[in-house]
Amino acid sequence: MAIITIKEIIDLIIMTVALGYIFSGFIPQPRTLYKVISPTFNLQTFKYSCLIAAPAVVLHELAHKFVALAFGIPATFKMFPFGLVLGIILKLINSPFLIIAPGYVQLPALQTPITRLIALAGPLTNLLIFLIALIVLKKVKLSNKYFLLWNLTKQINLILFIFNLLPIPPLDGSKVFFG
Repeated sequence: MAIITIKEIIDLIIMTVALGYIFSGFIPQPRTLYKVISPTFNLQTFKYSCLIAAPAVVLHELAHKFVALAFGIPATFKMFPFGLVLGIILKLINSPFLIIAPGYVQLPALQTPITRLIALAGPLTNLLIFLIALIVLKKVKLSNKYFLLWNLTKQINLILFIFNLLPIPPLDGSKVFFG
């Protein structure tokens, strides 16, 4: 059996594209990306938004999957179309806030301490990315463009870390604290 299937790769690509589109209006762009290609779509800001938002979410979900697999538990990444469509609709109506649930990792029904570790893997990945970004920002001399990229990476991962640890179902925090 493959560690990651073609279906999962396709779901991850679709999720990345959707996240790039959803966040393209929310993530501040470096001035060099402001060349407008079209009044409704800018490829450069789309790519930049993918680069900022997608790794935080993709790596979060893959952490759940790979920790489960490391414990011998079958795990499958699933795109959550309703969560992505909700985010796209909120963007289209120019909502001042976003609610998205782009995907999840499907596991068999288990009630073991390992379940808590699997749930914690995603938020801990966001914490690790946050800490890496923090170190880069403090230790590396960056141009304005890369400073903004790392600063936004730091912020989005901190938000995802905190948000996902809220003990509210179906968030990871509920599985960590009550699992």
